[in-house]
Amino acid sequence: MSLKLRDLIRQVRACKTAAEERAVIAKESAMIRTAIREEQEQYRHRNVAKLLFMHMLGYPTHFGQLECMKLVASPHFPEKRIGYLGMLLLLSEQADVLMLATNSLKNDLHSENKFVAGLALCAIGNLATADMSRDLAPEVDKHLGSAKPYLRKKACLAMARCLTKCPDMVEDFVDRVVSLLNDRSHGVLVTVVQLMTRVLVMDRECHLDEGGDDDGDRDYESPCRTAFLKLVPSLVKLLRNLLSMGYSPDHDVGGISDPFLQVQLLTLLRLLGAHNAKASEEMNDVLAQVATNTETSKNAGNAILYECVQTIMAVESDDGLRVLAVNILGRFLLNRDNNIRYVALNTLAKCIADRQPERDEHDEQHRGPDAASSDNSAASALQRHRTTVVDCLKDPDISIRQRALELIYHLVNRENVETLTAELLNYLVLCPREHRADICTRVLQVVDKFSPSDLWRVDTLITLLTIAGRESAANVQSSTAVYISRSSEDLRAYSTHKLLKAIRDDDGSQRGLLNVGIWCIGEYGDLLLTPYTYHPPSNAPNSTGLPDVDGIDSDEAPVSVSFSALDPATVVDIVEGVTNRHTCPLEVKQRALTCFAKLRERFADVADADTLDKLHKLVRKSEGSQSLELQLRSCEYGALINAITGVSVKLTTAGGGEEEDIFGGGGLGGTTPVSDSVRSAAKEALARMPVVDIKLMQRKRDERSGDMSEDGMGVVFGGDDAGDSVPAASGGEPSLLDLDDIFGGGATLAPAPAAAPPAQNGNANAAKKSEPAAQSDVDLLSDIFSAPVASPAPIPGGFDVFATLPSQPAAPAPAVNMFAPQPAASALGSSIVDPFSSSPTPAMQPQPPPAVPSPAISSPAP
Repeated sequence: MSLKLRDLIRQVRACKTAAEERAVIAKESAMIRTAIREEQEQYRHRNVAKLLFMHMLGYPTHFGQLECMKLVASPHFPEKRIGYLGMLLLLSEQADVLMLATNSLKNDLHSENKFVAGLALCAIGNLATADMSRDLAPEVDKHLGSAKPYLRKKACLAMARCLTKCPDMVEDFVDRVVSLLNDRSHGVLVTVVQLMTRVLVMDRECHLDEGGDDDGDRDYESPCRTAFLKLVPSLVKLLRNLLSMGYSPDHDVGGISDPFLQVQLLTLLRLLGAHNAKASEEMNDVLAQVATNTETSKNAGNAILYECVQTIMAVESDDGLRVLAVNILGRFLLNRDNNIRYVALNTLAKCIADRQPERDEHDEQHRGPDAASSDNSAASALQRHRTTVVDCLKDPDISIRQRALELIYHLVNRENVETLTAELLNYLVLCPREHRADICTRVLQVVDKFSPSDLWRVDTLITLLTIAGRESAANVQSSTAVYISRSSEDLRAYSTHKLLKAIRDDDGSQRGLLNVGIWCIGEYGDLLLTPYTYHPPSNAPNSTGLPDVDGIDSDEAPVSVSFSALDPATVVDIVEGVTNRHTCPLEVKQRALTCFAKLRERFADVADADTLDKLHKLVRKSEGSQSLELQLRSCEYGALINAITGVSVKLTTAGGGEEEDIFGGGGLGGTTPVSDSVRSAAKEALARMPVVDIKLMQRKRDERSGDMSEDGMGVVFGGDDAGDSVPAASGGEPSLLDLDDIFGGGATLAPAPAAAPPAQNGNANAAKKSEPAAQSDVDLLSDIFSAPVASPAPIPGGFDVFATLPSQPAAPAPAVNMFAPQPAASALGSSIVDPFSSSPTPAMQPQPPPAVPSPAISSPAP
């Protein structure tokens, strides 16, 4: 004989280990199976009750599903109640045995006992399938008109399930649903409003499934929605009566009259008022009444206000009502309950994201003469709570901090970008390391879109790399390098001085900072030899133009930024110190090797012989490196430096006999000096990077490939107008060129056109590039090393500052987006161009001759 339910509970609670509990459950399950096999009807309800307890503990109970069906068919109410409970918990709508319950449910729906009919309605509302819904919908409809409120409210919930499974039956029951809205029972009203809400949701889902657009088809009206829109005045009247109702002990919860019905009514009004100006106008007054008269001392009042705010933001309400809703959420942010603060932050972020077009229109108004007329808009009201949102970044709860961070991204505009960016940088110091990469990307987007000046943009990105250079993504580092290269000479000097100071103070852990800093020192190291002083204008709002990371008010007085001049030996020692750290990554060493080679050219006229000799030794130091990339680059850079100094380089031919001059001098033993053309080409190879015209490069690549890109530069620079936000080069800089054409990344060189296009940015040097006698820079470098090439070898993916060339010529690659996000697995044919990416290392050790220098060292000035 099996145990009673209370005895089984006692035994399970007395178990000290999980093994003992499993043994007790296994023994009792065996006893229940035996009773089921022997058809012990007197213990059937007890066995199902014990199976329910086992199900709550997580043990399998599928073998008792048929017993539930037998109890449902029992004429006795206690057994029927246990059977329905077991059916609701042990069965799902996918169970095959559920179809056996259709006749029992139909019989119970005709029962005179309202509790038996109620059990059947509950089962239909939870487990009804599409076939059961079609068969039982007429019986459920009869109970919608029952004289007993107990059955009417349960029938509404059952009908909601039936209509969900069979949406084609909705129009047949609309009239019945409308008539129930006049019921005097609050329980029936709650379920009727839920049924109407469910019908509207299904109607919209069916419309979307048929190919409709949720945003475009604003005038779409179905028969159900049209019928429900006529009830908006009745719903508004019902909600107003609840607000004016006095104390009712049957419906009062914390001093609020029936908050459950109020919440359901607000939800229904939100669905009816969306994209409908007439319905929204009818409910504006009652929404304002709910927002102003609801008490917030109890949680029930907060729930009503939350639904009211969501309804105001969803319907076509006026600006005054939206300001009221934003102020309610602002009060929520001051609540001590973290749940309420979380809901407020989440709702504010959602409202801003949904109203982004209106926010852009508000920004345009602020730049116009009628800016004062927009002071009452919801966007202005939200800005008044900016301090409260920023304070949420200091909350100990990580979920609150994350929601506040998401909201701050939406709050940024041109007026507060400096203040909020400083708060983001402050939070970047304290946030978990796994969140830093996403914050860096978001800050880059904010800085690009709303930057007030070029100096502030570059300084903010340098500060960002100083704080989270280890976690920053490749596009953050690449964008910083692009901004510096496209800036004026004065801003380049400031950036180089500051990056050198940051590298000197860093412990070597900020990899992104080292990548950008060493690249910048190599390109503009000659600017470090002169002092630099920045004098901010006295009338500027932020006198320094720099991010206020330390929270110091920069509006008090202008602050000058000064850097003293450095000697070449100090610059070389700082970069060498970075490479000598045992934690220095290989990619930083590769950039440092390029930096040493370029500094040898930058300091040729100003440094002493010891410093130049040290730079030459640092370049040749990696000739025996275990890294094939460093080994190859070291040999190439050493050959270029020898060419500049006039030293010919000899190597043994493949036959192992005589020596050959790789510069093509023609003599043996180095008797023929290096020609002036070879020296000039070698200097051009180590010259500064040419300024990149992103729009011109993209247009030419699109013309060659025939694939017009839709994304443009939006990935890094945040939109179609990104080119306008990038600082233009100064008048003394080289012309803006297509680097893919310079280094042979595209099609073969075409004859010069008859009429040359105007020079970019007003620079006349660009016109010189179109002369018919001009020679490809790759051909010049081929002459340096006497490499017999028929045509320039195409470089896959365009130009890369620090990329390496494969030992064999690669096939031409399609046109690419220079700043597209880098894929996880990079190939030689990849079309990604990143100033800080490394190309794959060749599989075999290449022979030194003939070696074509990399674009990293062959960056000729136009």
